[in-house]
Amino acid sequence: MLARIAALTERPLSFIRSFKYRRTDSIPNSSRGEMDFTDLDSNATKCVNLRLCSVSGCMTEILEIRADRPSFHVVFVPGNPGVITFYKDFVESLFKSLGGTASVSAVGASGHTEKNWEHGKLYSLQEQIDHKIEFIKVQNIEAPLVVVGHSIGSYIALEMLRRLPEKVMYCIGLYPFLALNLQSKKQAVIVKVIMSRVLSIMVTLFVAPLSLLPRRVLRLISELSNGNSWSNTAHEACCSHLPQYHTIRNVLYMARTEFIKVCSC
Repeated sequence: MLARIAALTERPLSFIRSFKYRRTDSIPNSSRGEMDFTDLDSNATKCVNLRLCSVSGCMTEILEIRADRPSFHVVFVPGNPGVITFYKDFVESLFKSLGGTASVSAVGASGHTEKNWEHGKLYSLQEQIDHKIEFIKVQNIEAPLVVVGHSIGSYIALEMLRRLPEKVMYCIGLYPFLALNLQSKKQAVIVKVIMSRVLSIMVTLFVAPLSLLPRRVLRLISELSNGNSWSNTAHEACCSHLPQYHTIRNVLYMARTEFIKVCSC
């Protein structure tokens, strides 16, 4: 099962490809017996559902596919940007890869929504962690939990495992961002931008006006910037969310707090 999940992402975002951690001291025997992946239906297909959910008073975008009789439940935590519709194809592929034996919930980042539900409020990495933990608490998920994180989402997933040992059984990191890579020129540029108030404002003022452009123009910009490796779903998510003023501000602010956090670890 772990290999199936890890194989579904291809774009490296850090210098570690993946990790997996299993908590064995809190898994009851009955749960161990339920998690049998030998009879997977590779043809399992269901449409992913996008819904809004209030978590700690914050309107949150959730991508979800419910299994009829789930043996376990996968909770996916995105990286930064935490625009959850960017991962629509991944969620569908994950559900199919697991043969319909698991429900999948992908939880978007606070403030990284298409609409400005939170009126410009900025959310730090710690607040994103608290947000995901609160999601687990309020959803009343009965099946055993597997938490999967992408990039900085892997850091959040580890915190979920640490703080919810009675609920989370597995933690899987996909291209995890857990420490600063001093050899990465890309990270060096990002740090210079997000640590500078002036440069952050300049980036925001450059990106936000793009939301006024027609969607077809935004799509062309996205295709020229990101190439053919992105799916149609990814391009659409980029056009609908990232040019929004509140979203790009939250992306930069969260990035600042996450770099501060990983550098202090």
